[in-house]
Amino acid sequence: MSESKITRADLEAKFREVQTELNSTAERAKGKVMYAAAGGALLLVLLTYLLGRRSGKKRSTVVEIRRL
Repeated sequence: MSESKITRADLEAKFREVQTELNSTAERAKGKVMYAAAGGALLLVLLTYLLGRRSGKKRSTVVEIRRL
C-alpha cells in the first residue's frame, strides 16, 4: 500500500466534482418540485372553495316574501 499524501488540489478537485453532481441533480428535481407545488396550491384553493360553499349552504337563511 503506498502512502501518498492528499493535497489541497486533490481535495478541491473532489469538492468540485461533488458540487457539479449536486447542482445537476438539483436542476433535474427543480421542475418536478415546481409542478408538485403548483398542483398542491391548486388543490388547496379548490378544497377551500368547496368547503366554503358547503359552509355557506348550511348557514344560509331562506326568506320568503309574499304580497298581500
